[in-house]
Amino acid sequence: MKAKPITTASKLLLLPLVAGLFAGCAATRPISDVALGAGGAYLGHELSNGDPLATAAGAAGGVIVSETLHYAAKKQSEKAYATGYDKGKSDAVKQQYWLYVSMQKQRNQVSSVRLYPVQLPEQRIDGVTFQPSTKLLRIEE
Repeated sequence: MKAKPITTASKLLLLPLVAGLFAGCAATRPISDVALGAGGAYLGHELSNGDPLATAAGAAGGVIVSETLHYAAKKQSEKAYATGYDKGKSDAVKQQYWLYVSMQKQRNQVSSVRLYPVQLPEQRIDGVTFQPSTKLLRIEE
């Protein structure tokens, strides 16, 4: 079986695939700029039958596509980071809430509560006279 030659249309379909491979890594940014610039220059050269202006425009277009893909990947990464950060803060607040609820439940489970009456005599404090009264002193054990 004889191999088929690669056509211009199949090259156009292959270009976004190659660009997608390079768009995710910051270390490959120069490589993807060069690769897409070269691919754009090649497409401009082939489609315009060798016109130098179209070749240069194709190279510039390839670099612009590469930078656009990097920009989109960076924005998506920043959005994912912000979403994760907000989720983490939310989880921390929920954890703190349930900790307080647990502490209150433990505090309210008293095994024994006793009330002792305490007689307070009439007394004068800072010029104010307090009448004799009985107060209850709560003891929790």
